Amino acid sequence: MKTVNDIDFKDKKALIRVDFNVPLNDDLEVTDASRIEAAKPTIIKILEDGGCVILMSHLGRPKNKEAEFSLKNIVETTSDILGVSVRFVDDCVGPMAEEAVSSCHPGEIILLENLRYHEEETKGDKDFAESLSKLGDIYVNDAFGTAHRAHASTAVIAEFFPEDKCFGLLLASEINNINKVLNNSVKPVTAVIGGAKVSSKITIIENILDKIDHLIIGGGMAFTFIKAKGGSIGSSLVEEDKQELALEILEMAKKKNVAVHLPVDAIVADSFSDMANIMTEPIDKISDGWMGLDTGAKTNEIFANVIKESKTILWNGPVGVFEMESFAAGTISLGKAIAASTANGAFSLVGGGDSVAAVKKFNFDKKVSYVSTGGGAMLEMLEGKTLPGIQAILD
Repeated sequence: MKTVNDIDFKDKKALIRVDFNVPLNDDLEVTDASRIEAAKPTIIKILEDGGCVILMSHLGRPKNKEAEFSLKNIVETTSDILGVSVRFVDDCVGPMAEEAVSSCHPGEIILLENLRYHEEETKGDKDFAESLSKLGDIYVNDAFGTAHRAHASTAVIAEFFPEDKCFGLLLASEINNINKVLNNSVKPVTAVIGGAKVSSKITIIENILDKIDHLIIGGGMAFTFIKAKGGSIGSSLVEEDKQELALEILEMAKKKNVAVHLPVDAIVADSFSDMANIMTEPIDKISDGWMGLDTGAKTNEIFANVIKESKTILWNGPVGVFEMESFAAGTISLGKAIAASTANGAFSLVGGGDSVAAVKKFNFDKKVSYVSTGGGAMLEMLEGKTLPGIQAILD
């Protein structure tokens, strides 16, 4: 796997696809800069070599070049994080961009305007990709968050750099860490799969069953399994049409000697609200009109004991509605168990939007081995899919 560490960028213009799709508040200020921070090692390596950096990214899903999606809004934050003044260019292709790049000196950074201001980007347009390619000598992909998209700047552009392309350090790190779970894991391996729906996680579960020893199922999706097994789940979330599938997963796991751990009790509420009346009930005997919104104390203890014995842990999806204080205990308990296991030498990988939000909210992000920056991209890798942005560099 060729990375920026294998190339000397002296007097070269490095065209880097980064994922600076960061959240902004109403005043258009960056509220979470972790994606910019994650790209810093790649950028600094190129600058220290004596190269010039041209950054390209998307921001949001603009329809008509709305001002709130301009990358101009992140220039100040990016300059602060990188410790270098970033020069912004009002377009990402054409004369303005080409002129700015031609005057770029070693040690300088240019940030191009939002790629998605041009619809050709998401369409994977070859001419657009070729226009972008004129802006650099070497193409670097460091955007894991968009590696699963066959867009002009993530996949098509690589064709114009047959020899001069490589992975950035962030993207290489993502690939290595996910491979550590999928292909180079130390046993016992435990996967914690949570979230609302079985349907969105089915291909992941199918792909990882051969590689794991324990499967912990939590979150809303657990109720589909409980109901399929004949339990009463009250008004809890359920995918009625996926019960047969849930039983098939359990059967498949049994054949592969994977121990499946479902919740045994739940924190139930009489409404979907932080102010609701709550009580604890066995997960298969939930009262009519009540819904399970978090794992109960017995479940938390069972899950923690499984985690304690694990040497490799994958966490994808919370086990309760952690955004509400009343239903956060299960996810916090799980986070504590994974942090403790990691401190004892286990390798832990957290990925998927909600899990990442949870580890950040409860300050576990520095207590696990690796937090993935790409939700959809990580899920597709766990499903065993080849990501276009990765394949384009390898080809």
